[in-house]
Amino acid sequence: MSSKPLPPPPKMSSGLSPARTSSSSLRYGTPGKSLGATPGRRAPQPPSSLQKQSSSGAAPSYESFAPRTADQRARLARIAALTAGPCFAQEEKANEDEQHVTLTEAMCPPKVSSAKASNLIDGSSSAVDQAIAQTLETTQIKTNNLATLIKHTASLRLALHASLNIANDVERRHAELLRHSGELSAAAERLQHEEQVLTRRAEEIGMPLKHYDAVDRIGPLVGVLFKDGGRSIVRHIAKLHVDNVEEFVDVLTELDEAVEFFGGSGGGAEVFGRPGSANNGPGGKRGKEKLAKEQAFESTASGSAEYYRRACALQDAALELLRVAVADRISQTSTQIQDALNLPKVPMAADKLEASLVYTRFHGISKRSNALISIARKRLDALGNRSVAAASYEDLLTLCRNTYCGSRETLLTTTVRTHMDTLRDRHGLVGMTRLASVFLIRLCTVETALYLDFFGDPEKRRHPRKKGKGALSEGEEGKEAAADEEKEGEGEEGKTGPQLQRKGSSSNHPAASALASQILSEDATYRDAEFQSMLGALCSALHRTIRRGLVSVLDLDVLCQVVSVLREERSAANSSPTTLAAARAVSGVIQDAQERLIFCANNALHKEVARFKPTPDDLNYPGKLLGEAPKTPIVIGDESEKKEGEAKEEEEAKSEPMEEAPDDAVAAQLRVYEAWFPPMRSVLRILSKIFRVVEPRVFEDIALSSVQSCTKSLKDGSVHILRNSGQIHADLFLVKHLLILREQLSPFDIQLRSVERQLDFSEAGKAVTRFLANRNRRLFSMSTENALVTLLREGVSVQESSVDSKRDLEDCLRSACNDFIEHTSASLLGPIAGFVDQCKNAGSSEAVANASFMNAVGVKGVFSSALENVDGELDNVSKQMTLYLENAATQGILLKPVVRKITRALEDAKRFIGELPGDENGWDAELKAEVLNSMSEYEAKVKAASSKK
Repeated sequence: MSSKPLPPPPKMSSGLSPARTSSSSLRYGTPGKSLGATPGRRAPQPPSSLQKQSSSGAAPSYESFAPRTADQRARLARIAALTAGPCFAQEEKANEDEQHVTLTEAMCPPKVSSAKASNLIDGSSSAVDQAIAQTLETTQIKTNNLATLIKHTASLRLALHASLNIANDVERRHAELLRHSGELSAAAERLQHEEQVLTRRAEEIGMPLKHYDAVDRIGPLVGVLFKDGGRSIVRHIAKLHVDNVEEFVDVLTELDEAVEFFGGSGGGAEVFGRPGSANNGPGGKRGKEKLAKEQAFESTASGSAEYYRRACALQDAALELLRVAVADRISQTSTQIQDALNLPKVPMAADKLEASLVYTRFHGISKRSNALISIARKRLDALGNRSVAAASYEDLLTLCRNTYCGSRETLLTTTVRTHMDTLRDRHGLVGMTRLASVFLIRLCTVETALYLDFFGDPEKRRHPRKKGKGALSEGEEGKEAAADEEKEGEGEEGKTGPQLQRKGSSSNHPAASALASQILSEDATYRDAEFQSMLGALCSALHRTIRRGLVSVLDLDVLCQVVSVLREERSAANSSPTTLAAARAVSGVIQDAQERLIFCANNALHKEVARFKPTPDDLNYPGKLLGEAPKTPIVIGDESEKKEGEAKEEEEAKSEPMEEAPDDAVAAQLRVYEAWFPPMRSVLRILSKIFRVVEPRVFEDIALSSVQSCTKSLKDGSVHILRNSGQIHADLFLVKHLLILREQLSPFDIQLRSVERQLDFSEAGKAVTRFLANRNRRLFSMSTENALVTLLREGVSVQESSVDSKRDLEDCLRSACNDFIEHTSASLLGPIAGFVDQCKNAGSSEAVANASFMNAVGVKGVFSSALENVDGELDNVSKQMTLYLENAATQGILLKPVVRKITRALEDAKRFIGELPGDENGWDAELKAEVLNSMSEYEAKVKAASSKK
C-alpha cells in the first residue's frame, strides 16, 4: 500500500431545487427509463434539460475530483456499476444560482409533493395507476436502502482513509523509534566503553596509592619504622607472627607486589640496583639485604625509588621472621643436641643413632619448619625467577638448606667416621666394606626422609601425614611426628621393608618404611645440590677409611673381594634414588680399589713372569709330573683354600668312609697346579682373579702383555729342559703348557690385539744437521714452514705395529707341535731316517745302487736294529705323552702325523730297495724279502701303537 495519503472527497452542496433534484434523479435512474414511464416506453426528455446539460460543460463535476491511483479508480468503477454510472454535475442557468448535489441525494428518487401525490392517487382509478404507484413506492424503499448503503460505504471509506493515515503515521513513528533506539544503543556503548576506560584509569591511578598505603601500613606489623622522613630505619618487636599463616601470606603478597611495582614500573631497581642480579657487585643474591640495611637516604631520588627502598626493607624484615623461625631454630636445636650428647667430642654408637636426639628432636621441629618453608617456596613459584622480588626468597631457601645441611653434617660426621674405623678394626677390610656400605645406604635413606620432612612438598606426596588440630608445642610436635612415622611404618612395612632393610643393617627406623610414599611421588626436593653435597661429605668417610686400608694391601684376593663387594653394594645403592650419594661414594672407592688391584697385578706379573728366573726345581721335568716333592712349597691362591674349607665342611657332614674322597680330589687338583710352569700358573691365576673386577679394556691390555711374557718364558724353559732332560721332554713341556694356556684363555673371550706406537729418532741427527745448516730458517713463522716444526716432522716419526698375542700363541703352539712330530718321528725311525736321507741325496737310481750304504748286509742290519728298538721307543714315547698330556685324544692327534711321516719314510725305503738290481751289493731275492718283511713288521707295530691312542 502506498504511503501517499488519499485526496479528500469532493464537497457537494446539500440544497437543490426541485427541478435540479428531478433532473438528478432521472440522471441516476435506471438507464433508458424514466421514473414515471411505463415499461416499454421511453420517457421524453425536456429540451430545457438538454440545453442546460450542453451548456454546463465548464461546470465542475465529481470526475474532476476523483483519485488518480489504479486502486482508487477500481473502487469508483465498482461504485459506478452499483449506482448506474458516473455522476455528472448539471448546471442550470434558469434564474437559479449554481448549486452542488451530494452523491446520496443524487441516488434518491425525486421528491413529489404530497398534494400532487394525493391528486394522483385519487385521480387514477385504474389498475395501471395503482401499479405505477406501487412501483414508485417499492423504488423509493429500495432507493432509501441504497442511499443508506452508500452512506455506510462512504463512512467505511473515510474510516479506511483514517486507518491508512494512522498506519502510515505508526510506520513513520516506528522508523523514528528505530533510529532513536540505534542512537541510544550507540550512546550506551560509548558510555560503557568510557566507563571502562575511566575505571581502568581510576585503578591505575589508585594502584600506586594501594602500594604506598601497604608500605606505610605494614611497617609496624613487621617491626620496622621509618624515622626522619625515611632517613633512618628503626627495628622493634614485630606484631606479625609467622604461625598466623593467612595474615602472614597476605603481608608477603602485598610486599612482593609493592617491590615489583616500585622496582619495575617506578624505576626503583634502576636507582638502587636489581636485587640478586650482577649489578649488585659483590653482594650477589644478598644485594637486597645490603640495599635495605646499608643504602643511605637520597633526597634527590623520586618517591617511587624511596618507597622501593622501604618496600625492600620491609620484605627483608618479613623474611627475617621466617629465617628466625626456621634457620635459627635448626641451629639452636643442633646446638642443644651437641650440648646434651657432648658431640662431636664423644661419638655415638651407630646402633643407637636413629633413636637418639639427633633424629627425634629434628623430627619434632620438621612439621612447623616445613609449613614455613612451603610459604616461601610457593611465593617464589608465584613470582617466577625473573621477578624483582624473587631473589630474597631464593636467598632465604638457600640459607635454610645450608643451615640444615651444616647442622646435620656437624652432628653425624664424627659418628660416621668412628663407626667406619670400628668396623675396620673388628671385621677387617673386606667385612668392613660390606657393613659400611650397608650402613651408608641406610643413613642416606633416613637422612632423605628427614630432609623431605623439612623441605619436601606435602601436596606432591601420595600419603601425606595428617596434621594435628591447633598449635602444638615443641614436645607435642615431636611426639605426634614420631607417632605418625610409626603408623606409616606399620602400614608400609609389607611394601617398603624389603627395599629399605638389607641384611647386615645396623639399625631400623620407621622413617625408612614411610619413605617409599614420598620418594615414589613427584617430589624431587631431595635432589637439591646442598643436600646431595652433605650426603657426599658423610659418605666420604667410607672412601677415607677404605683408602687407608688399600694403600697397605698387596694381596690380590683381598683387593678382588673388596671390589666385588663394593660393586654389589653400588648396585643396591643405584636401585633407589635416595641413595645416589652412597652409590657415588662407593664408585669412587671402587676406582681406587681397581687402581690398587691393577698396580699389584702388574707388579706380580712383572715379578713372577717377565723377570722370572727358574730354579732347578721349576725345571725339574718330568720329575714334577712324576710327583717328586719340590724343595720350595707352591702356594696356591685363596681358591684352593676355599675348596679345602668346603671339603672340610663336607667331611664333617658325611660319614667317615667318605672322608678321603674330597681330600683326594683336592690333592689331585693341587698336583695339577704344581705341575704347571710357575710363570704360566701366575698368569692364569692373576687373570682369573681380576677378570670380573676390572674394566674389559684394562683386562685385555694386562692379558696381552702377560701372555707375551708367559710365551717367552715357556720357550726359555723348554731350552733349559732340552739340555737337562732331552728333546722329547722339551717338546712335550712346551706343547703341554701352550695347550693349557690356550685352553684357559678361551673362557675370557678376549681378542688380545693392540696397536703399539713408538717414536723413531733414527733421522733426528740428519734433521738437526739440516736445521743448523739452514741460515734462512724461520723460527717464529705461524705456517708449516716454521723451522722447529720442520725439525720435529723430519727428525721424529711414529712407528706403528700391530700386536696379536693370540695369533703369536697359535704360531708358537703350531711350531712346538711340528718340532715334536719331527723329533719323535726321527727318534722312532732311528737309522732308517738316515738311510732314506742318504738315498734321496744320492741322486739317480744307478748311484743309489752302487753306493756303499746300499750294501745288502748293512741295510739288513739297519732295519733289523730298528725293528728291535722300535718297541722300546714306542713305549717311551707313549709313556712320556701320557705323562705330559692327560687327554688321549690330544695324544692321538699328535701321533697321527708321526705315523704318517714314518709310513712315508718306509714307502720311500721300499721304493729305493725295490729299484735295486738283483746281483749288485750282495742283494738277492731272499734278502730283499727279509728286508721288506722287516719294514712291514715295523710299520705294523707303529700303527698298532698309534691305534691304542
